[in-house]
Amino acid sequence: MVQAITFIHTHPLAYWVIFGGAILAMLGIDLGVSRNKQTPLSIKEALAWSVVWISVAGLFSGFLWKVAGHSKAVEFVTGYVIEKSLSVDNIFVFVILFKTFAIPERFQHKVLFWGIFGAIVMRALFIYLGITALQLFHPLMYIFGAFLIVTGIKMGLSKDKEMNIEDNRLLHLLKRYIKIDYTDSSGQFIVRKGTETWATRMLLALILIEFTDLIFAVDSIPAILAISKDPFIVFSSNIFAILGLRALYFVVTSAIEKFHYLNYALAAILSFVGAKMVISDWIHIPTTVSLAAITLLLGTAMIASAVKSKFQSE
Repeated sequence: MVQAITFIHTHPLAYWVIFGGAILAMLGIDLGVSRNKQTPLSIKEALAWSVVWISVAGLFSGFLWKVAGHSKAVEFVTGYVIEKSLSVDNIFVFVILFKTFAIPERFQHKVLFWGIFGAIVMRALFIYLGITALQLFHPLMYIFGAFLIVTGIKMGLSKDKEMNIEDNRLLHLLKRYIKIDYTDSSGQFIVRKGTETWATRMLLALILIEFTDLIFAVDSIPAILAISKDPFIVFSSNIFAILGLRALYFVVTSAIEKFHYLNYALAAILSFVGAKMVISDWIHIPTTVSLAAITLLLGTAMIASAVKSKFQSE
């Protein structure tokens, strides 16, 4: 056991091989569930799967602690918490997209799975480009930090989460160049009509989900880079947070009206990590302090939201 740990610690490629195998296995499990289950996840099932994915991430952080040390494990957990909390905003958009395109509940998990698969590929590219850019041009750290602070302030001041999908430029572009069948109910992304190929509402929803994740990645990748510059830590924390997004979607949608103050917590988190990036060359904020601050902000928001919901129901 000791020899195995020593080998992994002295051979960085081993981290990627082990992590890649774990991701493929988990995607296989998730895909199997998606294919074998033609009904949406119940609240109990979604909660159970959420616990499973969080537990797997916890086990992985324990693995990192064992082979790479305390600091790397804490960096992973902090990055995971940031990405997990920011992913809730993605879910709000998913709800709007599924409602706009009238995607039946029994097909939503299919769109979510392939949306998450595409997000993993895009995040890998974004992380590589982000870390490379920071290595080549260090002042970009300040630009990223300032961007996160401004984004956090805007998020905190914005009380309206509604978005008009019909005004989306990408949607207008797709409608112009792609034939779309709005009536198909087969659950397929593409259908054949005679000799012609048509896209369905499912494909439109999937494309916009990928586009949305691309936009959110602009916020989340700089946020995690404020915690760690280690490509493996940044990528693994991102991917583990994304993997549980499908189950988290069904949990959040069941209680979406109760997240009264979550938006403010996310705004504060973005502003905090942005400030950390800006002052990093002069003041070092330990990762453990960052993790404690982020956890406190999220916990306070959730407790305050629960209290408000209780008073509203009385």
